[in-house]
Amino acid sequence: QVQLVESGGGSVQAGGSLRLSCVASGYLHSSYCMGWFRQAPGKEREGVSMSYTADSSTYYADSVKGRFTFSQDSAKKTLYLEMNSLKTEDTGVYYCVAVPATREWCKSSVQVMRGNFGYWGQGTQVTVSS
Repeated sequence: QVQLVESGGGSVQAGGSLRLSCVASGYLHSSYCMGWFRQAPGKEREGVSMSYTADSSTYYADSVKGRFTFSQDSAKKTLYLEMNSLKTEDTGVYYCVAVPATREWCKSSVQVMRGNFGYWGQGTQVTVSS
């Protein structure tokens, strides 16, 4: 079992910044895809930034490239998502996700994804106002 606990959400004005954190516990073998999904009101969940743990390959949704940065502290089993130049369309619940998967799946996950997969945190709300 894998447990994921997010923190760091909040309310900011457009153009502001937030940093999300996710602490992972439990057994995580080497081939996991870990990162962040989000779900905006009335929309489907989408992968925002995901990283393949075996080689640290990191992928971003086109909508956040250049603004969001994924990082991790392996010793602390903690993931981070630094979000800069936030836009109102970034509003939503952000989830930390861990999925036993291949690199190819990880690369393809930064888009709208349906179905049940992997382990999910409880989510943290991010609200960006104009």
